[in-house]
Amino acid sequence: MRIGELAKATGTTPRALRHYEQAGLIESARADNGYRVYDERAAVRVRNIRHLLAVGLTLDDVRCFAPCLDGDMATAPPGSEGLRIARDRLAVLDARIAAQTRARDRPAEALDRAEAGP
Repeated sequence: MRIGELAKATGTTPRALRHYEQAGLIESARADNGYRVYDERAAVRVRNIRHLLAVGLTLDDVRCFAPCLDGDMATAPPGSEGLRIARDRLAVLDARIAAQTRARDRPAEALDRAEAGP
């Protein structure tokens, strides 16, 4: 199938598919006219990539799952490595949220002091 057909079948965009391919997560062959051609397994891989991205993982995280991308990741029980990756990602997000909360609190506190007056 061509890139537009794969994009439609997986609910994504050709641009995202090219990005996944550049990241080494999917592969295509080239037709005589230079168009990308994907086999039917690519749709499963793309759905799994999108599933992992939707739960908050990054493409770097998804690369760790490359050997599993051809299976049914949405319903399969997670393995210990997958859980570790998800916990690590959650810790990164928690740290970012905490830093953003601190950054928000400083001007809010300054406004409160300014509005309270001397």
